Amino acid sequence: MRLVQVAQRAEDLDRAADFYTVLLEAGPVARFDDPGLVFFDLDGVRLVLDRNAPSALVYLHVDNVHEAIERLQGVAEVVTRPHVIFTHDGDVLGPARHEEWHAFVRDTEGNLVGLVAFQRV
Repeated sequence: MRLVQVAQRAEDLDRAADFYTVLLEAGPVARFDDPGLVFFDLDGVRLVLDRNAPSALVYLHVDNVHEAIERLQGVAEVVTRPHVIFTHDGDVLGPARHEEWHAFVRDTEGNLVGLVAFQRV
């Protein structure tokens, strides 16, 4: 079994699509104005911005949390600045001998989004 799709609430599809285009550094792959859906491809998993979906807390992998926060300046509210939450000794939850960095932003629709990066120690 694998994850196929995650839905995120978006009241204003244009505004939300612009935000996720900046964050993901890639544009939407499909849009259906009626019923109000915008799709992004996250390496084979669909992120759908949906007018009727509830808010979800989505964690997205980024190459560098600090660079992602810089890219989002003026576009998103930074809720929690980048910080290390864990150092992986083994590879059960992440790559061994890497620090796991997190930051949290609020997207244009008010949803909390976690940004996660792994940095070799």
